Amino acid sequence: MLSDLQKETAKAIVNIFETGSARGDYARVTLLTGDSGHLTYGRAQTTLGSGNLYLLIKAYCDAPGALCARALRHYLPRLADIDLRLDTDWTFRSLLKEAGGDPVMRETQDAFFDRVFWTPAVAAATRAGLSEPLSVAIVYDSVVHGSWVAMRDRTIARMGDAARAGERKWAAAYLNMRRDWLANHSNTLLRKTVYRMDTLKALVAAGNWKLDLPMVVRGVRVDADVLGIRPPVMASAIDAATRNLRLTNPPMTGNDVRALEAALAKEGYAINQDGVFDAGLETALKSFQRDYGLVDDGIAGPATRLMLGI
Repeated sequence: MLSDLQKETAKAIVNIFETGSARGDYARVTLLTGDSGHLTYGRAQTTLGSGNLYLLIKAYCDAPGALCARALRHYLPRLADIDLRLDTDWTFRSLLKEAGGDPVMRETQDAFFDRVFWTPAVAAATRAGLSEPLSVAIVYDSVVHGSWVAMRDRTIARMGDAARAGERKWAAAYLNMRRDWLANHSNTLLRKTVYRMDTLKALVAAGNWKLDLPMVVRGVRVDADVLGIRPPVMASAIDAATRNLRLTNPPMTGNDVRALEAALAKEGYAINQDGVFDAGLETALKSFQRDYGLVDDGIAGPATRLMLGI
């Protein structure tokens, strides 16, 4: 079983491959000449050509409080039809970038990429007899990038399965197989992605099968602080009635946060009442502020408190 830190590290490696950022660039819109996926978007760069961009934008439009939902919903039929004219629809691309700044979009992307890529990749690794964190990261990269099944089968044909060859030996052979395939691909754009295999091969050479931190991936430092793996400070004794409540890192907690959650829930806003001021609570608070003509800054200050009766 991977720890939360190992999971986020594996995702961060692929995020860097895709967007150059360990946390991913939720607003990143990319179009590369010759890319069969066509327009790509978001933290792990989902594509128009695969149909996954439609699924992501639909999930966002269906999410409560999505700021750009009304404008983006207009494009759902074209996304479903994989209308390649969207590649150069600058209004649509601007909307995607704008939506990338919406906390609801970030939450939607996190859930979407976990559901569509991470969870299937972990299941695929398990079926292949791969359990070490670096092995799972290798599979995850191939699931996101594409052609995991074909490369897996080629490696099995040459090496046998991981149980017979040994997990580390099999994973190293897989990387060599995939690198050779990319380096000699008929699509010259794919040849330029061999850096992914070289980076993973360097981790193999370093023996970092546990994905221990810190590490540097393509010049980007990855550590626990970068990944945001810091537990919330559950210091409920800090309960000053005049404290302005807002999204912080680590998140605010306490009885005043619980009071804010209870007041918003009473007003009909769906939130998780756990006493932690997280992104979901900020989204609900901004919705309340907009609904009542307040500045939607996501800060529960005196005016917002007064409107909520707390």
